[in-house]
Amino acid sequence: MKLAMVGDQLVPQETLDPIYTDRGLYFGDGVYEVLRSYNGKIFALDEHLNRFAASMAAIRITGIDIGVIRERVLRAFKAFAQPNAKIYFHVTRGSAPRNHTWAKDIQPNFFLTISLVGDAAKEKANGIAVCTHPDLRWKRCDIKSLNLLPNVLARQEAADKGCEEAILVDDAGLITEGAGSAFFAIIHDSLHTAPLGANILPSITRHFITKAATNLGMTITEKCLTPAEAANADELFIAVTTKDVVPVVKFDGKPIGNGKPGRWVKALMTEFQQFTV
Repeated sequence: MKLAMVGDQLVPQETLDPIYTDRGLYFGDGVYEVLRSYNGKIFALDEHLNRFAASMAAIRITGIDIGVIRERVLRAFKAFAQPNAKIYFHVTRGSAPRNHTWAKDIQPNFFLTISLVGDAAKEKANGIAVCTHPDLRWKRCDIKSLNLLPNVLARQEAADKGCEEAILVDDAGLITEGAGSAFFAIIHDSLHTAPLGANILPSITRHFITKAATNLGMTITEKCLTPAEAANADELFIAVTTKDVVPVVKFDGKPIGNGKPGRWVKALMTEFQQFTV
């Protein structure tokens, strides 16, 4: 006989709802994706699904086809019937008694939520404050996994300091990215961002921002910056799926430029919108 306790109720383990034995709960053993729509059209659906498929392959989740996931996303979006939606979904390896290894025939679990996109107009108009935080994440940040505890703690510490985002700094003293965003600096009319690698999530929004910068005639420099270099940049901004381009006007308590969104960030915000129509 095996027992489990849910809240304060003792029950036989064999009667547990599979949700309680999901490997995503035990181990963070799964991957996720977040995408959004603009005016009734899901933005960059193919790019997000391709990244999701790569994340599943990287951690060896099988048993669910990316075409099935596409159909579920589209069906949920149609049922939601709102033009500007945020869609979150994840796949875990499945439910089973707790064991680090998994059975070959385990069936993955799928979960999706859809809601209205939050209003980021104030953040875009006024800019946000950010602060640095040690990058304590695992070494495969290119995989969009459910293992987000370091990100959660960094974001909470930033919030406790009155900041909207934590900018992560690795052991070499270099900025990698935001806890929940890609990070950019503009220095002498050049767009600076960290090069993609195992320590960087291949942000879909980042991809389109670099295209927008190219359209505007900006040079692009893939280089990790120190916090001191970022603090002295002409302009800073972050990029995140649900908000796209968000100006950063204060970095570790220091105003950036004149403390207001700069001309290049404003131009990139406008140019980015050309991809969403």
